[in-house]
Amino acid sequence: MNPAQGLTTAETARLTRGVTLLSIGVALVLVSIKAVAWRASGSVSLLASMADSGLDLLASMVTFFAVRYAAAPPDAEHRFGHGKAEAFASLVQAGLVFASAALIGQEAIRHMLEPHELREEGLAVGVMVISTILTAALIAAQSWVLRRTASVAIAGDRAHYATDLASNAVALLGIGASVWLGLNNLDAAAALVVTALLLWGAVSVFREASNQLLDHELPQEDRDHIVRLVTSDPRLTDVHQLRTRASGPYIHMQMHVDLDPNLSLEDAHAVLVAAEKRVLEVFPRADILMHPDPRGSAEPHGGAFAEMGLGKRGLNADER
Repeated sequence: MNPAQGLTTAETARLTRGVTLLSIGVALVLVSIKAVAWRASGSVSLLASMADSGLDLLASMVTFFAVRYAAAPPDAEHRFGHGKAEAFASLVQAGLVFASAALIGQEAIRHMLEPHELREEGLAVGVMVISTILTAALIAAQSWVLRRTASVAIAGDRAHYATDLASNAVALLGIGASVWLGLNNLDAAAALVVTALLLWGAVSVFREASNQLLDHELPQEDRDHIVRLVTSDPRLTDVHQLRTRASGPYIHMQMHVDLDPNLSLEDAHAVLVAAEKRVLEVFPRADILMHPDPRGSAEPHGGAFAEMGLGKRGLNADER
């Protein structure tokens, strides 16, 4: 089971809020020092890295508000909560990265056609070293939080900074080649590499956000664990039409379960409540809906999706 599923909503919100504040602080520092170094040196790869950090700052601010909105409890207009705000924020991040890549690529090509010598190379190198250290520390903190929360917004923000870390290394290489080898074109070539890294990161963020917005199922390991928890009571013998989806910090799951048809309504209710409690002990952020079926005598039912290829335990027919 994903360890992130074991945290409560309040614990998840506390961790995501803290790391988004840290992210904004780091981004502010990076943009400031890179701007000073770029103005002094004229390095296009440093300009590319500064633009990347500027987009990181904007994306971090979007994430800062998104994780707070996503953690808000359901209300009359949003009965399933606000969790998909995280995925929406990730889509915004991906769009910003695509825009940044286009601008940086254009600038890099222009400087390849019209190369120029760098100035204040020592300052540029020093700033990139500091930037690399700060970015690596932030990514480590984000990775720690991500392992515990599985926040798609934090994953998108970390993707930005992972790309920023790579762009720092590429910028260092380009600046170094220009300074020590006299190859000014390599500075612009390094910016083109940063562009490619940005595009790759944007595609990854877009894919993760789309999975959540399109209600992709939880990992099969988690689905199997849910079934084991529910059927650990011998009076509850089968789970079918199991559907799961993630929505920010929340998990929604619904299923049909087989019960002894001779149980009273009160007893059947008690069995289902006990099953829900077992699931909530492992998945405390879950919203659970169980439909009881009388074992062996339930006619086909379940609404629009009941006959659309979902077989036993909610698996596709070829996975049974």
